[in-house]
Amino acid sequence: MTTVLTPASPLTAADRCDRCGAQAYLRVVLISGGELLFCAHHGRKFEPELKKIAAEIQDETGRLTATPATAGEEER
Repeated sequence: MTTVLTPASPLTAADRCDRCGAQAYLRVVLISGGELLFCAHHGRKFEPELKKIAAEIQDETGRLTATPATAGEEER
């Protein structure tokens, strides 16, 4: 998927997939205006069609495989 890096705000757990309601990891800004949010599954499924209508795509699916940071001793 083509990713455009912009100063858009990061997606949070409150952002939900417009298709199924799962946590969104892709934000698609449409050429016609507006935006769509997708989970990784639906982002991959609709990728060819999204590329045709997207002005930009914010892809945060890399967070799914990232290793979480561990808490320091002072934070436990």
